[in-house]
Amino acid sequence: MNIVITGASSGVGFEAVIEFALQANHKVIALARSGDKLNKLKEIALQLNPYCELEVLPFDIYSGNYEAELIPLVKQKLGTVDVLINNAGVLINKPFEELTEEDFEMMMRSNLFGHVKMIQHLKPILAANAHIVNIGSMGGFAGSVKFPGLIAYSASKAALHNLTECLAEELKDQQIKVNCLALGSAQTEMLEQAFPGYESPVAAFEMGKYIADFALTGHKFFNGKVIPVATS
Repeated sequence: MNIVITGASSGVGFEAVIEFALQANHKVIALARSGDKLNKLKEIALQLNPYCELEVLPFDIYSGNYEAELIPLVKQKLGTVDVLINNAGVLINKPFEELTEEDFEMMMRSNLFGHVKMIQHLKPILAANAHIVNIGSMGGFAGSVKFPGLIAYSASKAALHNLTECLAEELKDQQIKVNCLALGSAQTEMLEQAFPGYESPVAAFEMGKYIADFALTGHKFFNGKVIPVATS
């Protein structure tokens, strides 16, 4: 499979790339804003599997130059894309009355508009039966328990969930499947930022493996679905 994944420098994105690297027959381009962390990811992946085909690129999904930087690399290394995992995102934990318009704009840029740009630019080179996997959050899942301080983050993830449902319908005739995993807690830097001192029962590598497995096979069973991935 030819795979592009964003937000790969840490957390579940990092672990998903490692899972792909351990398997045969995958070519992966991993994106994140931190070049140092991406280089470390590639170093670890090559130690685990010297034959893995992994390219890393420091890239901002909202402000990056797609035509000059990303698309030429994807065409050169992959040709077409079978799997796109939109995992990049940021979180603000702040009481509602302290939130600014800029806070909401940053959440929407990072957690929605950047993914829209990624999908629009890669769509012409998506393979038949390609799978787009958006990484959402239980914070944006309708009817789930909500937490103080995460209003802007949860609202942006709810928008991503709705994008998933609408995009799946629009791309159905083009044989492109779109699903969203609304993640509950996993032990990542983002979780520690949102809930200091809380320990998740799910390790980052476990959730990363789940994401990798779903990206490869989930489109055989689901399309246009926002799937809660949580034990509570």
